[in-house]
Amino acid sequence: MTSVLSLIVSIFLFIQSPAMEIDSLNSIDTVISAIDNGSSSELAKYFDSSISLNVNGSQGDYSKNQAELVLKDFFKKNPSLGFSLVFHSENNPSLSSYIGDYQTAEALFKVFIKVSQQASDFKIYSLEFVKG
Repeated sequence: MTSVLSLIVSIFLFIQSPAMEIDSLNSIDTVISAIDNGSSSELAKYFDSSISLNVNGSQGDYSKNQAELVLKDFFKKNPSLGFSLVFHSENNPSLSSYIGDYQTAEALFKVFIKVSQQASDFKIYSLEFVKG
């Protein structure tokens, strides 16, 4: 009986793990698209309740709504010519880091995105745009 229960639990975990990875990939794809399109409102959907934000040296901890306004201003002043993800690090299943390049007519910004994931809840807790 114990081995049957172990088998059922193992199968359940095996099935759930790829599904969680797919949710994570879909979420980061939406985040990438939001940055590429300069959509602060779409990006803010993935912010934690408070977020550490650094926009070219101006940094602080902001509420979700404040961060959305800061990024709206940034995207207005720096319209996107493209965004590409260049690096992904997953130190443990609940924390991931991404690095990308945000291209504008005036400059290239390195973008550092840190996310936490609890079950299927994907939240950005730190975001940086640093002029390169």
